[in-house]
Amino acid sequence: MPAEYLPSVHLDDLLRKSCTHGDRYGSVDADIAGPLRLTQLGAALTEVAPGKSCCPFHVHHAEDEMFVILEGEGAYRFGDASYEVRAGHVLGAPRGGPDYAHKLTNTGQGPLRYFSISSKADIDVCEYPDSGKFLVSSRGAGKLRYIGREANALDYFDGEEDA
Repeated sequence: MPAEYLPSVHLDDLLRKSCTHGDRYGSVDADIAGPLRLTQLGAALTEVAPGKSCCPFHVHHAEDEMFVILEGEGAYRFGDASYEVRAGHVLGAPRGGPDYAHKLTNTGQGPLRYFSISSKADIDVCEYPDSGKFLVSSRGAGKLRYIGREANALDYFDGEEDA
C-alpha cells in the first residue's frame, strides 16, 4: 500500500469544485470516493444554493443512487411525483427507466447539503426524459462519453464499406 494513502478523509479537507449552468443549475461538489480510492462506490458531498438543482431530471440504467439530506430543504422529483424533503431524509434512486428519473431542487432559504452515494458501473447509460437526451459513458481504459438524442440515431452499417 502506498505511504501517501490514508483510509480516512475529513470533509473540511476535500477539494471543492463549483459547477453552474444558467439560472437553474449550480452546485459545489466534493468527491469523497476518489481520495479514498473506492472503485465500485461513488460518494460526494454536494451543496446547492436556494432555487437551484445540481443536475437535470435523469435516470441511470446501470447505477443506483442514494442521497442523504444533511441540511436544508428541497423538492425531490421522482418519476411523476414530487416529495418535500429536509435534513434527515434519505432518498433512493434505483437504476431503471423513466419511472425512476429524479431531480433534487433546493426550495429553502439556505443551502441544501447532502451526500450522494452511488454504485459505479464500468458502462452506464443515463437518460434525460425532459429533454430527450441520453448519455453513454465508460470508465475503463478506453473512456467514452457521448451525449445524443435517439432521433439522431444512425443505421448500424452507416459509414461501413460494402463487402
